[in-house]
Amino acid sequence: MSIEARPATVRYRGFTDDSARWEGFVFRSDDIVISTPPKCGTTWCQMICALLVLQTPDLPDRLDKLSPWLDMLTRPRDEVVADLEAQTHRRFIKTHAPADGLPYDPRVTYVVVGRDPRDVALSWDNHRANTNLDELFALREATEGLDDLAELFPDGPPQYAETVEGRFWGWVDSDAPATASVSMLGGTEHHIATWFELIDAGADNVVLLHYDDLKADLEGQMRGLADRLGIAVPEDRWPVLVEAARFESMKAKAAQAAPGMAASEAFWNDPTEFFHQGRSGQWTDILRTEEDRARYAARARALAPAAVVDWLHHGTL
Repeated sequence: MSIEARPATVRYRGFTDDSARWEGFVFRSDDIVISTPPKCGTTWCQMICALLVLQTPDLPDRLDKLSPWLDMLTRPRDEVVADLEAQTHRRFIKTHAPADGLPYDPRVTYVVVGRDPRDVALSWDNHRANTNLDELFALREATEGLDDLAELFPDGPPQYAETVEGRFWGWVDSDAPATASVSMLGGTEHHIATWFELIDAGADNVVLLHYDDLKADLEGQMRGLADRLGIAVPEDRWPVLVEAARFESMKAKAAQAAPGMAASEAFWNDPTEFFHQGRSGQWTDILRTEEDRARYAARARALAPAAVVDWLHHGTL
């Protein structure tokens, strides 16, 4: 069973992105939309799609030009859309907007990636530290201006604890609304929950991928995604494509693979640090006691349906 096309019903808006930029976007029938919460394997999935669509590890352009983030407020929307309209290959477009923040088209394939939120929190912490904030502000100001910041952040800029543990719990306990488009436990679980709801409503064009499954069996997951996308890959091409999708290969080509590089060479303090560890289970360094784990589990289960929580945590909560 499939469901009919519909526009977005919720606007997700933050400092870096605004889902309203999807309004009026004209889909092609074979488009791929990659929708993930931040730090859940977005760039990894973009690379996998690039390799499957183009079937070569020698990509013709930077990954974020081949697969732009339409919502991002560091490049003019018209410029991003023009790049997409000029593409002759099958398009694969990045977004961090949940299902209800996107137009739904039954002809489009939506690829959704989730990750254990405990690892997301620590990956986000490194991501924030590696961001060149001066460059980010300059790009945002040049593209969108800064006049809306008082509305977006009425209590002032976000404040972060001095320790990793403090920042982890701040991320877990944040009560910012999901529509604020910031990384937090509630937003991460909400994002996946919207896709579960769409699948339950009858959408048969949503592909769910989990970060830990990609880690455990990259080739199997890539083959499964190729099948869902209707892409035939010659058998002798698989080894080189899988190798190019590995974390180490992407880190070695950070200047091409890291997001934001199409906007500015200085978007990151160190582009290779965008690919920091890619490790699962790093949260065990933070949640050391039964009390800590119970506190986290109670919070996670309070924010989303059990099926979503269990899938994200892969039954380890």
